This record gives sequence, structure tokens and C-alpha cells, in this order.
Amino acid sequence: MELTAAHWVYLAGMIAIIVCMIFRLNLVVPCLIATLLTTWVFTGSLVNGIGSMFTASLTAASALFSIFLIIAAMVALLNILKRMQSDIRMVQPIRRVMVNGHVAFFVLCVVTWAISLFFWPTPTVPLMAAVLIPAGIVAGLPAMGAAIAVALAGQGMALSSDYILQVAPGITVSATDVDPAVVADRALVLSLVAGVVAIAAAYFLSVRKTIQRPDPAYLERWELATPDVVDEEEGTFPDQEVLAEPDRLEPQLADESPSRAAKESLPPKKDRYSKVFAALVPLALLVVVGYMLLAKFSEPVPDLTGSAAASLVGGVALALLTSAAIVWDGRQFLETVADQFVDGLLFAFKAMGAILPIAGFFFLGSGDYAGTIMSLGEETKGPALLDDLVQAGQALLPQNQFLMAFGILILGMITGLDGSGFSGLNIVGSIAAAVGPQVGMDPAALAAIGQLGGIWVGGGTLVIWSSLIAVAAFSRVSVVELARQNLIPVILGLAVSTIVAVLLY
Repeated sequence: MELTAAHWVYLAGMIAIIVCMIFRLNLVVPCLIATLLTTWVFTGSLVNGIGSMFTASLTAASALFSIFLIIAAMVALLNILKRMQSDIRMVQPIRRVMVNGHVAFFVLCVVTWAISLFFWPTPTVPLMAAVLIPAGIVAGLPAMGAAIAVALAGQGMALSSDYILQVAPGITVSATDVDPAVVADRALVLSLVAGVVAIAAAYFLSVRKTIQRPDPAYLERWELATPDVVDEEEGTFPDQEVLAEPDRLEPQLADESPSRAAKESLPPKKDRYSKVFAALVPLALLVVVGYMLLAKFSEPVPDLTGSAAASLVGGVALALLTSAAIVWDGRQFLETVADQFVDGLLFAFKAMGAILPIAGFFFLGSGDYAGTIMSLGEETKGPALLDDLVQAGQALLPQNQFLMAFGILILGMITGLDGSGFSGLNIVGSIAAAVGPQVGMDPAALAAIGQLGGIWVGGGTLVIWSSLIAVAAFSRVSVVELARQNLIPVILGLAVSTIVAVLLY
């Protein structure tokens, strides 16, 4: 395979982006510049190069807009549930199960994982802090143990698979022909392996020995605690714009507190509606999950292909949002639904908007999109720059599946160092799709490995400039100590899940 100057420029752009990730620098400008230079060198036209910075982001937006909509729908639903106090009612019965600190730790893990699958982890953290973390504290679970449970189960296990919303799988393979639904299936299995190993390791290595006898006095001391969340001399978040779930993206977070569980009582009629939707929403979402599983494993029910599963979840969320607005706001429901949906879109674009120029650069490496981005004309197929680079360097690639799998994992972990977990997904997905056939391994499984590496590290379990800050703040513990406690369990979980991926796929 003969490489052209455009191939070398594209490779230099990839290396520059990885270096920026290591130093926790924003990736938007490097991706725009790399897109401009690659297109300019390939076409010989500066005009095309300048235009490609826009068309690359536009192409990425066209491919990823369904992801923005699903986020908007779920955030809008969660917001109206907060107004109705239904979100608290959904989890209050679980407090009765927390008879001691050991049970409380695992209950927190299970509930955080389940809710985070539907609403994403960071918006879930205030709900946990309002109801379940205080209950766990009373049961004898230390605040650090509660923070570890929420971080590993939500920011790690749930977000790394993102099985219900399928935002992460969609971004990971958006520039390839790999089916994101298959990546989601692989990621779900691997995330469960990584999560079980990490949670078990954290429990036996640190949490178990700190659990005490139940005592209500623990809660009073915890509520008076002041967390050491961030070092003021070092500043706040160095890469705020590309965080997938920073606490600033949820405006209500700063106003939430454990006292939220004791809000003013509702009028009798609205109190009934609050109880109804506290039961209806989880029931409806469980029915959706049941249908998805039935479609996957039952022949009479057609399988949900592509983004159909996420679309079903989004449609149910919008139906629930509309129903809740009708009963809660009466004649004003039209304005309520519109306002909540717009707020959801704002959240989605704040959370994922910076992904577009980054994704655009990796779309440029795909032959399916390069022609459009470079303005070569509808009938002219663009160069497959990334595939060409992989074929040319085939002799340099390790042909051992374990080495390749761990190489993708490490690359994913490096991309997570920027504190996002999402901004580097295009890198690992594109490379996995290109090198998977070369080593005889399922590209979807390789992509899932890289996805887990990036999100577990950058999504909120290890790096202290990620949304781990929100977990530490609401748990009232030191974010530095929380990251330190998570380190060994997370590494063990990712290593075991990678080995399982090679053996299974």
C-alpha cells in the first residue's frame, strides 16, 4: 500500500490528538486544524480545506443527531419527575432493605447501575444523595464506601456499556460500518464483568473493613462534613468543554442536598399523581427492556436493529413526559413539554456538542464520508485514510489477539485522561474496526474494549477532573482519596474483562 502525503498528515493529526489527550488539552482546535490540513493536502485546494472544517462537523452532526435526541428525551423526563417528586418516591422503598452497611453497599451498586442505564450517572447522583446514601450512612456504610459504590456502578459499569440509550456505542463506531447494537451487546457483557470484579475488589480491599454497626448519629456527622472536592490553587476542571457528564451540565446539582427527601408536602391530588408516576415510569421502562430482550432472543418478535432500541426508549420517554405534563400542569402542558424538551436539548448539546469536530476528523478517515467532507462530488468516493494506514502498517501490528486487545484497552484509557470518556471513542472505534480483521478478532468486541477503557477512566471513576467530582461532592468525601480507592479495583476489572473478551469473541 503506497501512502500519500495526505495519509501522513492524517496520521500526524491522530498522534497530535492523542498527545493532547495525555496532557488534558481541549481537542476541538487540533481536530479542526488536522481536518483542514488533511483535506488541503489531498485535494490541493485551500478552499476545500477550510470548508472541510464545517462539513466534517456537519457530517458528524447528521450521523449523531439521534443521540442528541435520546439524551434530550430522557433528561426532560427526569426533570419533570423531579418537579413531581416522583424520582424520590421511586427509590424510597429500597431504604428498608438497607439493614446494615454490607447490604447497603451492594444495594447502592445495583440501584445506581439500574437507574444510570436509563438516565445517565451524573443526573442520578443527586437522587442517590437525597435518599439512598443517607440511608446507607445510617446503616453503617461509610461515606467513602457509598461514593465508591456510586462511582463504580454508575460512572463505570452503567456508563461504559450505555446499553439502553446507546450513546457511547453510537459514537464509538459512528465512522465505521460496525453495527452499534452489536458493540452495545459486547459492551454490556464486558461492563458487567468489569463491574462485578471492580465492585468485589473494592468491597474486600477497602469497604468491608470500614463498615460499622447501624447508628443514626452517623448521618448527623456526615451532614456536617465538608468535602475536599477540588484544590483551589490548582483551579477547577482543565477540560470542561469536552466532559461528557460534568456537574456544570446539570444546573440543579448545586441546589440538591440530602434534605431534598423532606420537601414540602404536595396537595392530595398531586400527591396521588406523584405516586402513580413513581410506579408507572420504572414499570414502563422495565417493559421496554423486556421487549428488547424478547426481540433479541425470540424469533416471533422481530429484532430491533440499529438505533431502533434507543428510539423506542426515547419514544416511551416522550410519551411519559407528555402524560406527566398533562396531569401535573393541566392546560399548560403544551408549554411544559416544549420547555422540558428544549432544556433536554440544551443539556445534550452542552454534554456532547464538542464531540462533533472530534468525530468529524475521524469521519474524514472513512471512505464512506471522506468524499462528502472534502467536497469531492457525489459520484467521487473519498480516500479510506485510516484503513490504508492500517494495511500499510500491518507488519508492525501485533498479530497476537491478547496483545492487540490490551493495546486497544490502553489506548482507550489514554483517551479517557482528558476527563471525558467520550471524546476519544471515535479513535478506539475506528482503529478497532480497521485492525480487528487483521488479527482475527471481532471488531465490535475490540471497539467495546476501547470504549470500556475510555469511559471507566475518564467517565468518572479514576481521573479527578472528571464527573467523579460530582460523586465526591454529594458523598462529602475527598475526590483525590476516592480516585485512589478506585484505582486497583478498576484496573483489575478492566484487565479481567479484556481477557474475557478475547476468550469469548
